[in-house]
Amino acid sequence: MTSLSQSVSEAIPGLTIRDDEADRLSYARDLWPRHHLAVRAGNPAPSKPAAIAWPRTTDEVVAIARYCSERGIAMVPFGAGSGVCGAILPGQDSLVVDVKRMEKFRRIDRDARVVDVEAGFMGVPFEERLGRAGLTLGHFPSSILCSSVGGWIAGRGAGQCSGYYGKIEDMVVGLELVTGKGDVVQAKSRSHGPSLVPLLIGSEGTLGILTSATLRVQPAPTSRALASWSFRSTEEAWEGMRELFQQGLRPAVLRLYDPFDAMLARMGAVKKPKGTKASSSDDDGVIPGFGATALRTVLQQPALLNELIDSKFGSFALGGALVVAVWEGVGDRPGRELVTARAIMERMKGRYDGEGPAARWIAHRYSVSYRQAPVIRSGLFVDTFEVATTWSKLGALYDGVREAVRGKAFIMAHMSHAYPDGCCIYFSFAGSAGDGSGSWDERCEERYDAIWRDALAAANAAGATVAHHHGVGRSKAPALRAELGAGVDVIRAVMRAMDPAGVYNPGNLQSAAPIAGSQATQAPTSGVAVDEASLLAHASGETAIADVEKALRAKGLTLALESFPSASTTVRGFIDAGLPGTRCRWHDPVDQDVSGLMARTAHGKLVTYAPGPRRAAGPDLFGLVRGAHGRFLTVEQAWLRVHRVGVERPTAPHAHFDRNPLLASDEAAVLDAVAASVARV
Repeated sequence: MTSLSQSVSEAIPGLTIRDDEADRLSYARDLWPRHHLAVRAGNPAPSKPAAIAWPRTTDEVVAIARYCSERGIAMVPFGAGSGVCGAILPGQDSLVVDVKRMEKFRRIDRDARVVDVEAGFMGVPFEERLGRAGLTLGHFPSSILCSSVGGWIAGRGAGQCSGYYGKIEDMVVGLELVTGKGDVVQAKSRSHGPSLVPLLIGSEGTLGILTSATLRVQPAPTSRALASWSFRSTEEAWEGMRELFQQGLRPAVLRLYDPFDAMLARMGAVKKPKGTKASSSDDDGVIPGFGATALRTVLQQPALLNELIDSKFGSFALGGALVVAVWEGVGDRPGRELVTARAIMERMKGRYDGEGPAARWIAHRYSVSYRQAPVIRSGLFVDTFEVATTWSKLGALYDGVREAVRGKAFIMAHMSHAYPDGCCIYFSFAGSAGDGSGSWDERCEERYDAIWRDALAAANAAGATVAHHHGVGRSKAPALRAELGAGVDVIRAVMRAMDPAGVYNPGNLQSAAPIAGSQATQAPTSGVAVDEASLLAHASGETAIADVEKALRAKGLTLALESFPSASTTVRGFIDAGLPGTRCRWHDPVDQDVSGLMARTAHGKLVTYAPGPRRAAGPDLFGLVRGAHGRFLTVEQAWLRVHRVGVERPTAPHAHFDRNPLLASDEAAVLDAVAASVARV
């Protein structure tokens, strides 16, 4: 029988493709910790792909897509494989398409401040190339040493400097994509109109293969300012963070560590002395002072350890919560903002600790990403859970997830990405085998799965998104229905429109066992509800924008529109028209105009996007709402970002590119297909 590798090679001469055992094993999974437990148990690859192809050009990707689509062969797009949510799990008859050999700079325009780069370009070489031109993307994920431009976009990632540069979706000007039919589509970002770009960012290989991206870049920073503050409690510390962002400050890095995580941050990375022999038995603990043997015992009953750390005595002994901040930019802006920040944080009960903790964080900013394997090798498990919500719900989220996990694993947290309307909480948990009759590895897997199930349910109950920047994959897919409602059905409809044969990454963003829950809420029957802590206004689609502004002005707030719509314009009409009068989003990539949304499909199904600063829960359906004039979905409720009267809004360095390019025929054709498919939901 002819192998897939042989048949594809014959059909596409010159394409690099292999099917040897080593490659098939290497491409069988990503870095989802659930996979690591299976490897430790002796099951490294339950399902290896049939072959791996390495295209060098978009034309080769087109040929692959057409060949596979015509024959119903599954394709799994692959960047660098550093995802941690199980987005990569190819079937035995599938073809993995690794785009890392697509690594050309097609264009770099210093005046326009945009760059066209192919999707396979790796993170560090990409930043180095930009640096030689005096530019930066500003995207520095913890995985930058082992992740690609295409992977950042497919997973809707965030870098460590998101407080100034924004997330990856704030940097994408345009995308080139090969659909399931083998068509090449040039999607463009638009400030006031419908676009495929929000759907493609975060699609995790389910809508096509990203082959190149046009990205907004900024001047490389010439100055930096560092600072840190200690707070008596985590809650006091996040109030300080909130005030910084709502006063218009934009530190590139602003990270809050709860007491235990703060203790680790103050220490910096834990490294073995030179000449010390590595051990897999007693030296790989995740808690200083504990070896692996002790941890395996302690973490079987973690509730007591969590209670000790959470107590007032534990918080005091550990030194309280810690905030580290890094400003960077051109000229004296970093220093000026630091002066303002010190006054704010001291007013919010923070004790200034100087540059030291922030400098240590910079020195070890990527080290933690490489501590996971030794922990798992020692017989334990460790994972992270990044979620996000509004400032007003942050306490409920922080407490809810910790309570759900505390009896099953040791848990700590830091707030890694802040915005004017909310924050991301980055939980880390470490666990051991629970009680039961199975093997150690089987009991570890059972407890690991229970932790994820309960943590997802707790985040949903708190009104949070279950993915801020890691994506969904198979790890978080059980929570999508509870979070998005019929949004899951709309995403499926988009998949059918762009990939009719269903060959792109089948099984991803899907779950056979969804968690129960719903984030549906009711809009005010009259008037406007204002969340002053999160600077959000909640109103029904029928509410007049003028009434929203009137209610805000009574509280010293405003929509801050540069031009105001007519008195009869409703919230629905405002969004349908593309938010006319709002400030260009490229001026402040950290901010957003709409924080949450509820909408109906043509058949009355409810799509829910609870308010939150940012999410990475699959394709962003707001791309089908903003400026779409109700073509895809009907807006029922919205949470609009509001501003304090008199607070100056920040402005990023200007970039000279078209904010609202005309809709080209290729993108228009795909949007037509999407509209027809979504109309059936």
